[in-house]
Amino acid sequence: MSVVLVINSGSSSLKYSLMDMEREVPLAEGLIERIGQDIGEITHTVRRIAEPGEPAPTVLDTQHRSERRIADHDEAMAVMLEQFAEHGPRLAEHPPVAVGHRVVHGGARFFAPTLIDDLIEINIEDLSVLAPLHNPGAVAGIRAGRRSFADVPHVAVFDTAFHQTLPPAAYTYAVERSVAQRHRIRRYGFHGTSHKYVSEQAALFLGRPLGELKQLVFHLGNGASVTAVDGGRSVETSMGMTPLEGLVMGTRSGDVDPAVVLHLSRVAQMTTREIDELLNKRSGLLGLADRADMRDILEGVEKNDPRAKLAFDVYIHRLRAYAGAFIAQLGGVDVISFTAGVGENAVRVRAEALATLGFLGVEIDAERNAARAPGIRRISSDASRVEVLVIPTNEELEIARQAEGMA
Repeated sequence: MSVVLVINSGSSSLKYSLMDMEREVPLAEGLIERIGQDIGEITHTVRRIAEPGEPAPTVLDTQHRSERRIADHDEAMAVMLEQFAEHGPRLAEHPPVAVGHRVVHGGARFFAPTLIDDLIEINIEDLSVLAPLHNPGAVAGIRAGRRSFADVPHVAVFDTAFHQTLPPAAYTYAVERSVAQRHRIRRYGFHGTSHKYVSEQAALFLGRPLGELKQLVFHLGNGASVTAVDGGRSVETSMGMTPLEGLVMGTRSGDVDPAVVLHLSRVAQMTTREIDELLNKRSGLLGLADRADMRDILEGVEKNDPRAKLAFDVYIHRLRAYAGAFIAQLGGVDVISFTAGVGENAVRVRAEALATLGFLGVEIDAERNAARAPGIRRISSDASRVEVLVIPTNEELEIARQAEGMA
């Protein structure tokens, strides 16, 4: 059995998954939260996987929860090892052939999964200037992981890597060239691991060559982005230099006039830190309706709450605007896919997002769209000229695949 350990390390959290690469399923998953705070929270879930021919077990998962203070990422890594030792599966019996690390920002330097050595680690840390909320946590996880698994190759998989195929016209901002070059200002795009996985799964599901498909992929979760994928290559994406640009999200504003920042600084005397927090943590659905979860927004819409209705309308308006613009850049579209928490579960969001695309031959089947089913499913009608799919994303599996390929 080939096993890969996937690490997704944040500033105060460490998420992990032990992947069985033969069956491409997790043997165990865990989340360690509130690192460096008074009380840390630990969740370790052991997956029960039915063998071929074996009846599916009644209870698939065994979850273990506990709390304790966790000083730093080194201690979090030690706690992870304790969880495997106490609750299984034992790493001595399932030793990882590689450790894959999710890294949000690879700048313009990294365009593929990369074996981590001391120099690569320094380069990832250097990119923290572009992702101050994300890359420092990733570096802390990488350092702790390399100390705990010193004899195993460690591979960085970058959220931005898939978007390195963007043409200059798509990634260049119309900012004075010397300033942009000096400060690395350009569109990088994010959620690339998910967009890559989903676009490839769409081609497999349809039984068509990836290289011949023009695709639109909506990754709609608390963070949200849309990417135009032409022949398997990202050619346009909504997130920019940071994950703030683009669609309306749970707490992020998405697109605003840049002069809003200047206005708030000049008129409201807000500091850059305050504006950063406003646009990233107190805007989006939360800012419009005092709730960040789309399920709560939809409940409010059903109850005729005007704030929820406005938030939903703004959210859908932005989805439609990006769909039209990106389809124009593609010169047509063969497949539209929805993924992530909102994309996979919000029936009304999918229906409303595509409601104005009938002129392109996009037609949703209401019954298929409303059906709840695991795995990939088609929600377009048989008469639709464009395939519309719901595809559960699996970033951990994609990271594990790329890490195993470098081992």
